This record gives sequence, structure tokens and C-alpha cells, in this order.
Amino acid sequence: MKRLALMLLALAGCAGGGESTVRTVPAVDLNRYVGTWYEVARYPNRFEDGSRLDCTDVTATYTLRPDGQIGVVNRCRNAADGEETAARGTAYAVAGAGGAKLRVSFFWPFYGDYWVLGLAPDYSWAVVGDPARNYLWVLARTPALPPATFEAAVASARAQGFDAARLKRTAQSTAR
Repeated sequence: MKRLALMLLALAGCAGGGESTVRTVPAVDLNRYVGTWYEVARYPNRFEDGSRLDCTDVTATYTLRPDGQIGVVNRCRNAADGEETAARGTAYAVAGAGGAKLRVSFFWPFYGDYWVLGLAPDYSWAVVGDPARNYLWVLARTPALPPATFEAAVASARAQGFDAARLKRTAQSTAR
């Protein structure tokens, strides 16, 4: 469970802050953003990839809460043993960032950066990262993206100085 919690903290975009030239999209309509997102690709990280862990079927589900925060449920199926793990957290929008910068926590009082760097006009895909460029995820409303759409999403990360060659495609099955 500890490993899952750490993985999910990373999935939430946790990273160190600091000065950065990384920019988010101008605004995110959180009412449209909530729902389930499939992880299409990610930077490999110790929370989702390791000697005993290879996360597949990764999803993140966001819900608006009555208190104004966002509920977060992240799921991962370990390809090594087929076991599914899930963790719950909360997020809040950073003031003045138009909903494009969130702070996410799975372990209070620790929060991580979740910045929306790219977003399709129809909210069919999103690119999320952190200002230190340590973490990057390509998310979609469906388990896969057509090649040209995937390239458009990756281009939004590349434009922010992220190394697209580091991306690892996430295996998604239709069985849940």
C-alpha cells in the first residue's frame, strides 16, 4: 500500500518547485476536466515502474466536491501480478492560475504540483507535468489516442522543454 501511495503521489504531479519557464495552458474549466482520464504515456518513475511494479491500465478520476476541492482516485494494475491498487486524494486549484495549476495531496500535509501543460479544445486529451520537468503524463478520455492526436499532445510538452523521448507508452486493456 505504501508503494501505491507513493506511485499515486507521483501520478498527481508531485515534484520539487523552484524557478521555471514551464507554462500552463491559460485556463482549465474544472467542470469539464473532471471525470476519468486514461494514462496514455508517462515519464518512467519509481512510483509506477520498478523491479516488482509495472503499472498498466492506469486511470485518474476527478470529481468536484461540495467543499470546492477536487476528489482524486488513481488506479493502477500491476502487470507483474495483475493486482489493481487505488488511492484517494484531494486537490485544489491554485489561486490566479485559471484552474491550470492544481496542488494534489494523498498524504496531508504534503502536496505536489499538477500543472496542465496542454489540453485539447474538446478536453479529449491533456498533458500534465511539473515545473521542474521531472514528471510528465499524457492523458486521454479513451485508452488510446490516434497517432496524429498523440503527437499533437506530445508537441505541447515538447514546446515546454520536456524531452519527449523519455515518454513510455502505458499499456491499457479493455478489461477492467
